[in-house]
Amino acid sequence: MPSSELEDRAINTIRFLAADAVQKANSGHPGLPMGTAVMAYAIWMRHLKFDPLDPRWVDRDRFVLSAGHGSMLLYALLHLTGFDLPIEEIKQFRQWGSLTPGHPEFGLTPGVEATTGPLGQGFGNGVGMAIAAEHLAAAYNREEINLVDHHVFAIVSDGDLMEGVASEVASLAGHLKLGRLIYLYDDNHITIDGNTSLAFTEDRAARFKAYGWHTIFVADGNDLDAIDKAIIEAKQDPRPSLILCRTQIGYGLPNKQGTAAAHGEPPGEEELQAAKENLQWPLKPSFLVPDDVREHFMARGHSGKIERDNWAILFAKYRDKYPELARKFERTQSGDLPVSLGVTTFSTDEKGMATRASSGQVLNSLATQLPELIGGSADLTGSNKTDIRGEVPFSAHNRQGRYIHFGVREHAMGAILNGIALHGGLIPYGGTFLIFSDYMRPSIRLAALMGIRVIYVFTHDSIGLGEDGPTHQPIEHLAALRAIPNLTLIRPADANEVAFAWLAALENVNGPVAFSLTRQSLPTIDRERFASADGIRKGAYILEDIGSESPELILMASGSEVELIIQAAETIAKQGVGVRIVSFPSWELFAAQDKDYQQSVLPDNIPARIAVEAGLPMGWERWVGGEGKVIGITRFGASAPYLEIYRQYGLTVENITDTAIAILKRTKAKGQKV
Repeated sequence: MPSSELEDRAINTIRFLAADAVQKANSGHPGLPMGTAVMAYAIWMRHLKFDPLDPRWVDRDRFVLSAGHGSMLLYALLHLTGFDLPIEEIKQFRQWGSLTPGHPEFGLTPGVEATTGPLGQGFGNGVGMAIAAEHLAAAYNREEINLVDHHVFAIVSDGDLMEGVASEVASLAGHLKLGRLIYLYDDNHITIDGNTSLAFTEDRAARFKAYGWHTIFVADGNDLDAIDKAIIEAKQDPRPSLILCRTQIGYGLPNKQGTAAAHGEPPGEEELQAAKENLQWPLKPSFLVPDDVREHFMARGHSGKIERDNWAILFAKYRDKYPELARKFERTQSGDLPVSLGVTTFSTDEKGMATRASSGQVLNSLATQLPELIGGSADLTGSNKTDIRGEVPFSAHNRQGRYIHFGVREHAMGAILNGIALHGGLIPYGGTFLIFSDYMRPSIRLAALMGIRVIYVFTHDSIGLGEDGPTHQPIEHLAALRAIPNLTLIRPADANEVAFAWLAALENVNGPVAFSLTRQSLPTIDRERFASADGIRKGAYILEDIGSESPELILMASGSEVELIIQAAETIAKQGVGVRIVSFPSWELFAAQDKDYQQSVLPDNIPARIAVEAGLPMGWERWVGGEGKVIGITRFGASAPYLEIYRQYGLTVENITDTAIAILKRTKAKGQKV
């Protein structure tokens, strides 16, 4: 239906709430909200299924503002349609403690589905949400009851389409025929540097057609009826859809419209007043929402409540007919784990196995107990050991599959995993070599910022991978991952630590967890002699005190180097020295323990400490203290058998032993108690 006078004023309300907020903050991006207000109105008021009183309603449509710099567009819509975002928060845009930060933040502002701003990320998150919706629909819908029946909408920008992650994700989305995706492209031809002709001239529609997308061109991004018709058409097509809307950035600003000046700076009082005159909007007061416009928006919010109430009636019918499925659906949507969740255990084995291999066994055991576990690998399935045996892969023809072939697309995988986690009802994991965590670091960082449960299976975690050489041997990567706040890194020492690492990751609902796993085999530690591997859940734990009842020296290590410190401790203990052996797989988990526990493992009265890790030593000084020593690697790797590289780099029992004796002599010479 053509737009009415009321709808025109409603659209201008969106524009000027955004512009007034940016002007008051003297900071922000007015251009996108003013240019895409009609697109956003069409989505939210004519198509989007949502209930502002229940922002996490399971069967809501998802809306992602991938171009997150235009956050005031989303905040205006949330406020107007009845979400818990009062006008006072709009007036505090970009201020300390407000619910309206510069870019949308998941978990802070009600109704925000994803933290966006780094361009291309929201584009990828939406694909993950669509995969989740398709899988859950296949798993739970029955012929007469569609429990999961929603779409994923997004507004994407030139910048989103330029970023490489969007290309990776769009290629996979087209291959998988994710018809639930409907993206509206703000084709305004402007970036910060100027016209897109400076650097972005390909035929975007042809590009997305080649990916397997359905494309629709809307010549006028202010034509509400044309956009509405395009969305209706997109809903009927089995492919993901890109609706290319030709817009004008900063629409209405008399001097800045259609220019880079409208992108990321306040319009200025005079320009803003002129824009209001231009669009026949009252000059005063600022932040105006006419009464009939507010009623119009609130009526849409109320209709969403009715939709959610109808879904609740549908679910009650579903529960009566399929009680077991309903219970499973409710549990997985809540994020709770089964009470009876069991973990694989491994017997002592001197030869042992690579921790990537034991991870594969644990994963498969857990997958039989957790239908919500879904994931894959960036074309390294056999190396990462991430396959779920017996599972047919998720594909355009089989939505029930829980294994995703991401292809050689680490960054896409990271963004998609985030989208799956954000959607809810599933626990995503993804695998690649640790060295390629660099390729997905922006997505990992956002997972940590959002506090969502994503599991990364990083294998080939050190120079221990040997002959592949320095291009594939991670050196700085453990330190780089540990530098990300709210990311938990776990580097297990043997198969049983791997098992408990998986439990720790599943239990950690407030942030992502990364495993660092070996290619080379490691012995399975004798747990009759040493402490239970369950200690890994506290980050660091005492494997054994040997040599005397009062330790004089602490040897600590993570992962593959624990084997070395055990051997070194046995050698040193023969000299009458008391040695404490500490397995230290996770700094983050250990730092989260209380001071009493930390002191029980690393007491202040034992200053002679050595940490050993086949990676950059940076950061270990926190745990070894001023008198301690870190044996690590400060240069790139080499191509050779891994035992030879370890020898050349000083990661040997002999070097650990010699270093320990030297530290003991030094601390004794200083007269310190040891």
